[in-house]
Amino acid sequence: MIALALKLLLAHILGDFVLQPTKWVKHKTKHGWKSKYLLAHIGVHLLALLILLQFKLNYLLGVLVIIVTHYAIDALKIKFTTKKNSRKLFMADQVAHLLVLNLVLFYYKPYSLNLNTLFQPKFLLLVFLLLFVTFVSGILIKVILQPWQNAIEPTKKEKQKSTSLAGAGKIIGILERLFVFAFILLNAWSAIGFLIAAKSVFRFGDLTEGKNRQLTEYVLIGTLLSFGIAIGAGLLFNYLSQLFESQ
Repeated sequence: MIALALKLLLAHILGDFVLQPTKWVKHKTKHGWKSKYLLAHIGVHLLALLILLQFKLNYLLGVLVIIVTHYAIDALKIKFTTKKNSRKLFMADQVAHLLVLNLVLFYYKPYSLNLNTLFQPKFLLLVFLLLFVTFVSGILIKVILQPWQNAIEPTKKEKQKSTSLAGAGKIIGILERLFVFAFILLNAWSAIGFLIAAKSVFRFGDLTEGKNRQLTEYVLIGTLLSFGIAIGAGLLFNYLSQLFESQ
């Protein structure tokens, strides 16, 4: 089952990403389902599937299902895509393709899912801590830093000059805590040091140019809180996981 799943996924990645030039994507966006490159794109998928499945006739039905549905999904995506919804439709498009691949896989290699695993203490703990280090801790850090917010609040002139991306700070915080949490679970402490060093390098220029000691201290407190919470969550998961296994 795993071998077949990898072959289907590899064919999808090759067809949708590796072997699809930007020129094809732009032409499809402009001409829709009439684009000659849409057919070329489907042809690449067909060839990749046939090669990876070694031209075995017993997989012919599955290949036909994947190719026909891939064409239909791509045609619908192209038809309804706008500048505002392009990102959402891209995600929906990929989810639809993966669902089809999963159905084909199930047809040839039936498998069962043990839903009871989702309610095991270790899995529930993992989900809880992931939500905590991503969303809850961000709010917690904001509340802790609230007393110093006014001290580093930019003036109207500074706001006009700001080139920061909207919401970038929140996303950076979530990603850094996820990385740290994962590194703790993998016992890769050196990687955490590398992450801190990398963030320090990128932040150094902004802080020195601003020459604002209050802002520097504010960022430092926020960073230490972010890393500390993620490290604590990782250590807590490792500790409780051992308790669950010993019971």
